[in-house]
Amino acid sequence: MTELLQTKGLSRRFGGIQAVRDCDISVQVGSITGLIGPNGSGKTTLFNLITGVYAPDNGEALFDGKRITKLSPSQICHAGLSRTFQITRLFWEMTVLENMIVPIRQVGFRSLLGPNMFREEIDRAMGLLERVGLTHLKDERARKLSFGQQKLLEFASILMAKPTMVLLDEPAGGVNPTMIRFIMNLIQELNQDGVTFLVVEHNMGVVMELCNHVIVLDQGTKLAEGAPEAIQTNRAVLDAYLGN
Repeated sequence: MTELLQTKGLSRRFGGIQAVRDCDISVQVGSITGLIGPNGSGKTTLFNLITGVYAPDNGEALFDGKRITKLSPSQICHAGLSRTFQITRLFWEMTVLENMIVPIRQVGFRSLLGPNMFREEIDRAMGLLERVGLTHLKDERARKLSFGQQKLLEFASILMAKPTMVLLDEPAGGVNPTMIRFIMNLIQELNQDGVTFLVVEHNMGVVMELCNHVIVLDQGTKLAEGAPEAIQTNRAVLDAYLGN
């Protein structure tokens, strides 16, 4: 299979803490790849390095064969690589529909008002809101949504840019089992439509059912990778989670 995302020697230190250290990973086109590891193993920091939130001290990230390390988060998004956050990021005083339009605009917020919201953008936004069950809330302020609805809105909004790959940071975190199943089904449907996923998730049941490949981080570097069933019985992985 073809590699869609690669990191080569990515490293980042924060003061005396080496958060990510010489990290080499790759994600294959069309896969749903899990990224797991103990708390503090560097998973979210790695996401932030890949998507331009942080600049690495060393190393690089490549997406679809092109170096993206020096690009801004918006440039990386428009190149086809989108991501969600562990703590949902929305424009809280804007409506659900406005939150859908913002990610694909590179102009001022005033252009979101009234007739300046292009019809094709609205049509696409409404189609995605229907897919996640939020069309009835299109005029509601984002801050008034439940936590699960906010997660769905963030997920739907990043799809506006038509990404070829999505990085999900704990999509099942803090939501009920019904919502977890809905999110898992959505990921699988989008994957069948051609979207590649890299998923950080602490819920091992979700990882083992959803992902066809798993990468394990420990102390900021790759410890192991393989099929879910192999990772479950890997002695080094078990020791890392048990703190040995």
